Amino acid sequence: MSTRTRRHFAIFTTASLPWMTGTAINPLFRAAYLAKDGDKDVTLVIPWLCLKDQELVYPNKIVFDSTLEHESYVRHWIEERIDFKPSFGIKFYPGKFSTEMRSILPVGDITDCIPDEVADIAVLEEPEHLNWYHHGRRWKNKFRRVIGIVHTNYLAYVRREKNGQVIACFLKYANTWVTRIYCHKIIRLSGATQDLPRSITCNVHGVNPKFLEVGKLKLRQLQSGEKAFTKGAYYIGKMVWSKGYRELLDLLSKYQSKLAGLEVDLYGSGEDSDAVHESAKRLSLVVNVHPGRDHADPLFHEYKVFINPSTTDVVCTTTAEALAMGKIAICANHPSNEFFKQFPNCRIYNNEEEFVQLTLNALSEQPAPLTDMQRYELSWEAATERFIEAADINPHAPESRTHQTSRASLPAFMRTRRLKQNLEDASVYLHQALSGLEVTRRAFGAVPKTLQPDEQLCKDLGLAPPAKRRKLKFKLTT
Repeated sequence: MSTRTRRHFAIFTTASLPWMTGTAINPLFRAAYLAKDGDKDVTLVIPWLCLKDQELVYPNKIVFDSTLEHESYVRHWIEERIDFKPSFGIKFYPGKFSTEMRSILPVGDITDCIPDEVADIAVLEEPEHLNWYHHGRRWKNKFRRVIGIVHTNYLAYVRREKNGQVIACFLKYANTWVTRIYCHKIIRLSGATQDLPRSITCNVHGVNPKFLEVGKLKLRQLQSGEKAFTKGAYYIGKMVWSKGYRELLDLLSKYQSKLAGLEVDLYGSGEDSDAVHESAKRLSLVVNVHPGRDHADPLFHEYKVFINPSTTDVVCTTTAEALAMGKIAICANHPSNEFFKQFPNCRIYNNEEEFVQLTLNALSEQPAPLTDMQRYELSWEAATERFIEAADINPHAPESRTHQTSRASLPAFMRTRRLKQNLEDASVYLHQALSGLEVTRRAFGAVPKTLQPDEQLCKDLGLAPPAKRRKLKFKLTT
């Protein structure tokens, strides 16, 4: 293939390992599998945090003195989980951790991470999050195609806060605004996310190949007459009430007599761990509460039934992993589980009585063997194909960048489109004006003094000091 036809994907995300969150893990797998065939250039752009923020975010006292150390950690992690040598680049943008939002927010203009001469396709993982406070180059002007992938149902989270309904109403508008002006296309992982302009619903995530290998092993055991599963039911997830623990314990409490003899193991760590422990103790059923563990731990291989009553996920990664391992998954009828309905081992309940019956049936049955096609649907190879199709990307012919065209040169039928473009341009101008004011940024929740990276972030990333960066920006805009 000629180098002129190679597409370059720049994947920007809002988190990085060793923070074990979906927006750190899934974009990393996406980068590896997009680059797998060698016909695309791929760069993963992840946040760099100063030492103080690293200590707040990363588990087990893991910190990095340099971007080289951090990159080495990320590469080692992914190489242990795939069977090929990943060939993508890694770059870092300056970030700050917001203790109020429990999120990493970009600092300065993160489009600078990709040189203009290679700027082609930008994939924004959590585009609303990346753009709430974006002040810099317009994504659509720099990149030929800008694809946003919505991971999080932010509206559901803020509704649980004080004055949540009011905040959610404002946030809904803000998300619509920034994704409309900065993205060509939005991919929603499931119908559990906010509906956004120019969006399509498609699960473009796969599972760690290690889980599929476990599933193949269990299938061989079943086919040879061995006992593939020696344990019953379990649930794994961050131990906060909103992640399904409240619903699960309520169901177990209400139907203790019908579920007599059931033993459930819960695995997770989080703010509500102590409360979950106390609630579990009050049940007559055996409910064992354990600290969180990696779902790939061999400990989980022996469980036959995964119970997940959560309705706050967008697409539950652990459900996909359980199905990949050949288990039966019992899930609520909710948009976040729509993708899993195609798998016979996913048992969907519509009410409490169905939950009880499906649980009892699952414990007495053997899981249905996954077909090759079903196993493929859970893989990152299939997820990557779905992503390319959903993003409407031409693999060989680059799209033209957004540019100004005189009104007189346009045919009459295109003038309505031009008017819409003018309105979008005005909207971008307004957002840039508001996001460029410290008082406005602070009013809407930005970390203070994050319009430009501070001296420490500049030193860590080898950027020009703040004063020189301001002078350079001034020269470029005058």
